[in-house]
Amino acid sequence: MTTLLVIAKEPRPGRVKTRLTPPFTPEEAAALAEAALADTLTVVARTPARRRVLVLEGTPGPWLPPGFEVVRQSPGGLDERLAAAFAGCDGPALLIGMDTPQVTPELLTVDFADCDAYFGPAEDGGFWALGLAAPDPSLLRGVPMSTPHTGAAQRARLAGLRVRELPVLRDVDTAYDAEVVAKAAPGGRFAAQWGRLQKVGR
Repeated sequence: MTTLLVIAKEPRPGRVKTRLTPPFTPEEAAALAEAALADTLTVVARTPARRRVLVLEGTPGPWLPPGFEVVRQSPGGLDERLAAAFAGCDGPALLIGMDTPQVTPELLTVDFADCDAYFGPAEDGGFWALGLAAPDPSLLRGVPMSTPHTGAAQRARLAGLRVRELPVLRDVDTAYDAEVVAKAAPGGRFAAQWGRLQKVGR
């Protein structure tokens, strides 16, 4: 079975979702980040997996459900941290972030029987999921991160592999993203938190 990796930051004000401020305060942005992370981890906990690993910058909080291994993110740029997350796996692995609380167990239930990789592009030009049947950190090292071309660069690294494409999803980076994602997944904690913030006059 697949190892599910979630790479995330502890949701602390001023350290996460800074592009949400303004219109949200740093505390409100952190509350949205915590809700997104909690929704993501809940979905991962409901998805069949060999291991569930939270690759964390910071300290776990009450938002962490049982059943997860927690490992500290490695030093270096995001490409190095993602590469290190895969390096800790000895079999098929699927990695996601904390920015897509609309994910479902169905999206994360992958089968590597006749493919080498899964790739989930994001609407902003990045990617929200990467799965490797045989984790190879060199497929990530050196990929330019956080650019409009990150997804294309990462996808190009998979040339020669049998790749299955996952649906395009929207990352939560801006206030507009938060609204769109909250309305797309109205039953989650993220949507509830977003709704509470709208009622305080925003």
